[in-house]
This record gives sequence, C-alpha cells and structure tokens, in this order.
Amino acid sequence: MPSIIGSAPAFVALLEQVSQAAPISKPVLTIGERGTGKELIAPRLHYLSGRWEQPLVKLNCASLTEGILESELYGHEAGAFTGAASRHIGRFERADGGTLFLDELATVPRRMQEKILRVIEYGEFERVGGSETIQVDVRIVGATNENLPVLARTGAFRADLLDRLAFDVFVIPPLRARREDIITLAEHFALTITSELGRPYFAGFSDSAISILLDHEWPGNVRELKNVVERSVYRWEDPAEPVAEINLNPFDSPYLPKTRGLTLPTRRDVISQPVAAPGRKTHALPLEF
Repeated sequence: MPSIIGSAPAFVALLEQVSQAAPISKPVLTIGERGTGKELIAPRLHYLSGRWEQPLVKLNCASLTEGILESELYGHEAGAFTGAASRHIGRFERADGGTLFLDELATVPRRMQEKILRVIEYGEFERVGGSETIQVDVRIVGATNENLPVLARTGAFRADLLDRLAFDVFVIPPLRARREDIITLAEHFALTITSELGRPYFAGFSDSAISILLDHEWPGNVRELKNVVERSVYRWEDPAEPVAEINLNPFDSPYLPKTRGLTLPTRRDVISQPVAAPGRKTHALPLEF
C-alpha cells in the first residue's frame, strides 16, 4: 500500500472514513482539488478490503478519446474496428474480483456513463464488437476534481450514475487546510530527492525556508509542494547546510518571452508576479496549469 503521510485532524478523519468503508464492496467517490492525492485513496480501500489479493486496476479517463475509452473499459473482439487484430481484455474484465479506479471520472462522455451504470447495476457488459455477455464482480472507485452534484444538475453528468457511485464520498482536504502536515511532507520529499541525488544526508530547512513553505497557499496542493521542495533541494549548492532558498516558481525570469495574443491583465493572471515579505527575499507565486 502506498505511504500516506499526514496527521492533521481533517486528514486523519478522512483516513478513518476510508478505512471504515474499505470492507464494504460498494462504489465510492473521491473528490478533491488537483494535486491533493486522490489516487492514494483507491489502494487504501482495496488493500484494507477482502479484495486485497485480487487486481487493483487503474484508468485515467481524461487521457482517452471516447472510442479508446470504450475499448479500454470493456475490451474488444478481433476485427471490431480497423487495427483490432486480436481480442483485447478491458479494465473491467481485468479487475474482476478486485477494484477498478477510474480517475478524472467527470470527463467520461454520457454514453460511456450509461454503460458504466449498467456494469454497476448488473455486473455485466459486452466487449466492443462482441455479443457474449461478460459477468464481473468489480468495486468501482471514481475520482474527480469537479463538483459532480452541480454537473448532474446541469445534465453534464448522469444523476442516476452519481446516485450509484455516491454510496460514500471522500472529500480530500486541500493542503491549506492541513498546514500541520506541510513541513512533514516537505521533509519526506526532501529526503527522497536527496537520496536520488546521491547525497549522504539532508541538512534540513532554514527557519526562513520553513516560513516560506508555511506561508504559501499551495494552490497545487501536495503535488506542487513536492515539485517545489525537490527543485529547491536540487538547486541548493551546499548540501551540508540547511536549504535556505525556496524556489516557488521556476519560470521567474526577466527573460521569459511575452505571451502573444493576451492583454496585459490576462498576462498578469498567467505570469505570476513576485510577492515580497518583510525581511525576506522576493519570491514569485507559481504558474497555474
């Protein structure tokens, strides 16, 4: 099971909720901002359940076109379409007896949502180009950074699918709501990159560096923190001394090319401006992606 680091009350309460739901083979949802670690919940649910010896299969739905998504979920028969030279076993079939983690669930087209609903309700589907009905026993864990109830009200997401998926919903607190964990996580990431760099030890962070880490709002959450810490440790020239410079924005340069076709106010939104604190070196906020 992947390591999950954190002792903030909001985060501990989330982990307790996940552990309580793990033994129950019902579909669930994980919702959180980008970079909060939604992908860590599915393994915890899986390995604390009776399905732990069976497959844990993952699929990022956002990276696939509708046709490829259908083939990846349900598989296809040889000759089902141009280039389908042989049978392909889909993720539902590969996850039989175990857990299927569907990341970026809100991006799934409505036609695919209907087919997912059928698998949840009846445990069956057909491969693309096939007529044989395949029976599976799969627990679905969906994840998204979207507000699915709002999408359901607007018709962008099927309300009946949302009802079936929402046996329980795990809302991951953003990093700004668990500031007690920032330094613990930062030290963990620093130790990891120190090992990768072949350095004998990590000398820690200076007091000023710790203040910067604690003061930043972390819109990219844990993922952003990881990138910032790894970059700062790697750029620090004296590994024997505590890291004293935190590089929040790798794009902070007077030589960065101007963005074409954008008005000045829009560029201010895209290219972060330095923010100075009393007695502290000026740092720039990170770009939003």
